[in-house]
Amino acid sequence: MATLRERLAGDVPLVAVSFGDDDAAGDAARARDLGVDLAELRIDWHRSTEPGDVLRAVEPFRAAGLPTLATIRSKAEGGYWPGDDAARLRLFEAVLPHVDAVDVELSSAEILPGVIAAARAADRPVIVSYHDFDATPPEPALRATVEAALAAGADLVKISTMAHGARDLRVLAGLLVRYDSMIVIGMGAEGAGSRVFFPLLGSRVTYSAIGGRPAPGQLPFADTVRLLSQFSPAYAASRAAA
Repeated sequence: MATLRERLAGDVPLVAVSFGDDDAAGDAARARDLGVDLAELRIDWHRSTEPGDVLRAVEPFRAAGLPTLATIRSKAEGGYWPGDDAARLRLFEAVLPHVDAVDVELSSAEILPGVIAAARAADRPVIVSYHDFDATPPEPALRATVEAALAAGADLVKISTMAHGARDLRVLAGLLVRYDSMIVIGMGAEGAGSRVFFPLLGSRVTYSAIGGRPAPGQLPFADTVRLLSQFSPAYAASRAAA
């Protein structure tokens, strides 16, 4: 079976769903049965961020054979991490050997080099992410963000911004035309279509929801899979072969 690194580098997009620790065993079983491509483990949602407790919540997803992405999102970019950056880095280091990839924000400058070094040591790919929940910055600013993330050592760069119309979607789509190894998302009601059509332009992962805490404009998992299968023969074939 292909590794997550190989799948992220391939031509078939992945549909991710984010999970906390409310019912890790039940969520893992549900995700396995539904055929979730990638389980994003939102550790910043966890009730306890003690490493032992986190690893116990990670284990059911590993046991279910699900590819896993660990995210410990900072409050500055819409997350709920309650501690300081030193503790967050230690938690990344503890969880990295037990997951398949990690996501860390470009703005987390104090820990970004440490997270990337730990990921390299564990041979895990790193998504370096940028979020703007208010607007879509101009294309030159977004290009500078992508270049900074690549220079920092990103395997993939994730750009997720609030879309307020067609102009913003064109700006975001331009990143997919210009760069490989990207995840690009337009948030909000006017960006919802990007969660289905940007993967057709090369966005490697699209995020969906099974209950829980959907992001602005995020579609249910079943709808995302149905629409993506309708417009992407390659994705439909991958679902049939699973």
